Amino acid sequence: MGPALLAERLVKRYGDLTAVDGLDLAVRPGEIVGLLGPNGAGKTTTLRMLAGILSPTAGRVLVGGVDLAARPLEAKQRIGFLSGDTQLYQRLTPREVLRYFGRLYGIGEAALSRRIDALVADLEMEAFASRPCSTLSAGQKQRANIARAFLHEPEVLILDEPTTALDVISGRFIVASIRRERAAGRAILFSTHIMGEAEYLCDRIALLHEGRIVDAGALPELLERAGATNLTDAFLHHVERGRPPTAPEGAGAPARGGEAP
Repeated sequence: MGPALLAERLVKRYGDLTAVDGLDLAVRPGEIVGLLGPNGAGKTTTLRMLAGILSPTAGRVLVGGVDLAARPLEAKQRIGFLSGDTQLYQRLTPREVLRYFGRLYGIGEAALSRRIDALVADLEMEAFASRPCSTLSAGQKQRANIARAFLHEPEVLILDEPTTALDVISGRFIVASIRRERAAGRAILFSTHIMGEAEYLCDRIALLHEGRIVDAGALPELLERAGATNLTDAFLHHVERGRPPTAPEGAGAPARGGEAP
């Protein structure tokens, strides 16, 4: 089966800074791919290009075979996107937010009501789904945001660190929801810096460093290539391998009491 999400030679530059440098990535239906890397590695920039929020400097993105640059509206209808700074309308309740976005997606009222009820049940939102979003905790807001991303049953889900700063219970609901969406045949790409979360969830993992994918594959493959026993060590192996040798102590430093010779 061909990829539901495909990025080819994706580049993003900001002046002299290259945030993403020649990235190739594919996500198939019914697959979870994790994009891992430290802060500043280019994860959020990559996901925003894949979701059509940022335009790449070079390269292309296909969503269900549709070119995102050439046919953006058609491609974006196939995407559910959640970023780390996604906000809710504070005066609306989660149910009202979902109804508003469902109407924007053109979902019929009867089908929309059924879909909202199902999401509220799946994410165990019954206790707060009818309260204003301004009164919700961080975990409750994130569940509502996840429901919004899942609402129109998109082919592709792009999730930027969906469990960051959440308590254990809220994080568990979101991880379970991601697994359900995979079982329904969605192609899911999500970024995280939580290695254990990636080990648990992902079918394949791409390690991103300084805007480049330094390795990608199933977890056993990554560990074998790096000669590591866990994902953290595998990632550090690639990062350290790409650094220049460390200079001897004192090399290149000015002589004490004066300038360098």
